[in-house]
Amino acid sequence: MQQKTISTDVLDIAYREYGEPDGWPCIMGHGFPYDVNAYAEAAPLIAQGGARVLVPWLRGYGPTRFRSPATLRSGEQAALGADLLAFMDALGIARAVVGGYDWGGRAACVVSVLHPDRVTGLVSGNSYNIQNIARAMEPASPQEEAALWYQYLFHNERGRRALERNRRGFARQLWAMWSPAWQFDDATFERSAASFDNPDFVDVVIHSYRHRYALVEGDPAYAEIEAKLAQQPPVRVPTIAIDGDSDGVNPGTAHHARKFEGLFERRVFTGAGHNLPQERPAEWAQAVLDVRKAAESSASR
Repeated sequence: MQQKTISTDVLDIAYREYGEPDGWPCIMGHGFPYDVNAYAEAAPLIAQGGARVLVPWLRGYGPTRFRSPATLRSGEQAALGADLLAFMDALGIARAVVGGYDWGGRAACVVSVLHPDRVTGLVSGNSYNIQNIARAMEPASPQEEAALWYQYLFHNERGRRALERNRRGFARQLWAMWSPAWQFDDATFERSAASFDNPDFVDVVIHSYRHRYALVEGDPAYAEIEAKLAQQPPVRVPTIAIDGDSDGVNPGTAHHARKFEGLFERRVFTGAGHNLPQERPAEWAQAVLDVRKAAESSASR
């Protein structure tokens, strides 16, 4: 494993690289509030299957930095997707297996729907991760609304100050609530928590959880992408979607199947919560290898 940095127009993106440089490209994205350590066990397993695995820190996390102080610290879905595409371009990667969960899964879904020619296959935690912002104010069930308490807190300045003052405390609370069966220790949490010390972490997080409810404007640089995502385009690349049956924030996504119009399979990881690749690294790695095999088989027909 090596840690490297590549520059795009907007970011200096830090990432971990596993496997041989000439392996088939595979890019995995982490979520909130996690970091690249979510793939510390899964990535080497994928690399054993011949992949060159790249795991970037998202904007606002770890060593990744904005190149200009003037850039809006946006956490909107279009920005995350644009970052992933720019990361591929900077590394000269024409096509890759992409995947992730939560924010990282959202970025992978955005690139998959808008640039399917760049995607060999998709592994998506919680299935169709593209936000339907136009319907964001439609209420959910009481159970689902209760699970989203942190989002509503972040909608006001009390929430911003709370996150600024106690990043680790809020992240650890969410880890425990979202993955109730995952017995992570202090060292495991601290390895990821260091990424929350990024100077842009709070701004990016707060913008993300306000923009998805249309409470703040997005970055004009991504307005065209957001307009395309507002159409809720289907995923047509080979996909394996994954849920954990003990996910404390997402009640399951079987109903998302209609959004996938290509090869599609849904898997459920027994006893797993929200942080799927870190809780079930072998099963996650197998899904990545399986989607690539399925894509190759489909292409050869």
